[in-house]
Amino acid sequence: MLQFILGIPGVGGSTLSTSHLGRFMVFVYIWLPFMILPIQASLERLPPSLLQASADLGAKPHQTFMQVTLPLSIPGIAAGSIFTFSLTLGDFIVPQLVGPPGYFVGSMVYAQQGAIGNMPMAAAFTLVPIVLIAIYLSIVKRLGAFDAL
Repeated sequence: MLQFILGIPGVGGSTLSTSHLGRFMVFVYIWLPFMILPIQASLERLPPSLLQASADLGAKPHQTFMQVTLPLSIPGIAAGSIFTFSLTLGDFIVPQLVGPPGYFVGSMVYAQQGAIGNMPMAAAFTLVPIVLIAIYLSIVKRLGAFDAL
C-alpha cells in the first residue's frame, strides 16, 4: 500500500524519507500539540448546559457536534491553525532532513541570511508568512471566528 502511495506523482518519492508525504507526516508529528491545545482550551470553555439543552431538544450527537460544538470551537481551530501554519513556514530543519530537495520559506531565509549574507532578501522572505497570516486573520475575523472570544 505504501509503495502505491509513494508512486503517486507529487506525493511520493523513492522512499518515505524523500517524499512530500514523509515531510508532511513529520510536520504533523512535530506541530500537532500546537493544534490540539487551543482546540482543547476552546472545548473546555464550552458550557455543558448547551450540550444538555441540545440533547433535551432531541438532537442526535452528530447534530450537536455540527450545530453547537463545532461553531463554538472555531476560535480554537483558528488559533491552532495560525500557530501551526506560522511554525511550519518558519521551520528550516525538517525540510533539510526529510523530503525532496527544495526550499521552504524558513530554509530560504536561513540560506540568504546565513550563507550568503543577503539581509535585504532574507527580510523580504520573512514578509511572506507575515502577509499570509495577516490575510488569514482578516478572513477568519470576517467570518466571525473571534466574536466568541
